[in-house]
Amino acid sequence: MKKDKLYQIPDHVTDVILESVSDGVFTVDHEWRITSFNHAAEEITGVPRDKALGKNCWSVFRSNMCEIDCALRRTMKEGKRFVDTSAYIVNNKKQRIPVVVSTSLLKDESGMVLGGVETFRDMSLVEDLRRELDARYQVGDMVSRSPSMHRIFTILPQVAQSDSTVLIQGETGTGKELLSRAIHELSPRRGKPFIAINCGAFPDTLLESELFGYKAGAFTNATKDKPGHFAAAEGGTILLDEIGDLSAAFQVRLLRVLQERTFQPLGGTKSIKANVRVIASANKNLADMVKRGTFRQDLFYRINVVRLDLPPLRERKEDIPMLVKHFIAKLNRLRGRSVAGIGRKALALLLSHDYPGNIRELENSIEHAFVLCPEGQIEPHCLPDNLRALVSRPTTNAKIDVALQSVEVQVILDALKRNTFNRLEAAHDLGIHKSTLFRKIKMLGIELPKIDGRSKRKRAH
Repeated sequence: MKKDKLYQIPDHVTDVILESVSDGVFTVDHEWRITSFNHAAEEITGVPRDKALGKNCWSVFRSNMCEIDCALRRTMKEGKRFVDTSAYIVNNKKQRIPVVVSTSLLKDESGMVLGGVETFRDMSLVEDLRRELDARYQVGDMVSRSPSMHRIFTILPQVAQSDSTVLIQGETGTGKELLSRAIHELSPRRGKPFIAINCGAFPDTLLESELFGYKAGAFTNATKDKPGHFAAAEGGTILLDEIGDLSAAFQVRLLRVLQERTFQPLGGTKSIKANVRVIASANKNLADMVKRGTFRQDLFYRINVVRLDLPPLRERKEDIPMLVKHFIAKLNRLRGRSVAGIGRKALALLLSHDYPGNIRELENSIEHAFVLCPEGQIEPHCLPDNLRALVSRPTTNAKIDVALQSVEVQVILDALKRNTFNRLEAAHDLGIHKSTLFRKIKMLGIELPKIDGRSKRKRAH
């Protein structure tokens, strides 16, 4: 029996295929000059082929990887492929385009390395969809899936539109200043200044001059007038951070300012009107301080018009995966890195910690990981010592599984409740396929009502 001869695809057909694919494809020689550039590469970058050929690849793509961690350079150096590396390029309109990059060596028939080949896929549509999904869980620079935080997110637009004084209470590191900025940015005062001052960082005399300013001659070395933070925040918002640390004497002074909406600079004789919205924050329970007599009751009622209580991170651990993703994206953008994400074991260690420093401590842990692991995934060895120490504990693996599963169960249940237990809508809400949601519900042993949310709506019509 005669063997069929293996059919060899002609070179021109290969060229046609490369011109037909939606992924950008280009090749470089050993001098990093572009030797081929397909049609999709032209479309994504906005650079015509004749302008790209012969140019150094970094001058065409202007990617964040070009400066720090070029996947193609690593392929050429180490001789191995890299698949699905996240990065961005800058097109001819100076727009940043998110891409996923794969690289390989370019060899001839004899196996000689001629250069490198890179494919890149435009992820703009995916990124837009991700942002649209994330927007449901984000206000300003704050992200959360927690029901307690969502109650705050829900009323925040109304709080922002009013001009009432707001009191934000929460432990150190829970994001009180971020929430204050979000209120300001959603308010009619958004075009005016936002000024924050830590009331516990100054003695009374210095705090008075910082807040209200002073006149020339008010004290030694006061050679000219200096406006304070209230004047600087005119028309905008001032955050009085850690207001619970104010002395009894200064509480009286501040009460008068809030009641009369005027202030008097140190050494001045005339009062100045203050068109400023006041937000106060405290890491202590001011109501308890009032009962103990360490905080004035009249001042408390003056600032406690609208109160928002931020829960500590240990009470909203379901937010940790989302916060980690948010911090990785933020640091990639600021540092020009391309950290791909976080490994399962590293995430589990983060979930096992109680965070006395709250969200600030979590962000510091991710920043620490960026120092030790500037590329690839964040793994346990990238994390701070106090978290890595958990690895040596005998019960760690069991705790890891329990922590991951409990957070996953909570996130799924919250999504189902928000969508009246409609599985399909809950899957859309979570950004996963409905079959993935069904599989997870079964695997995690989540008990659901017998009637799907869709059935309830059908009966209502």
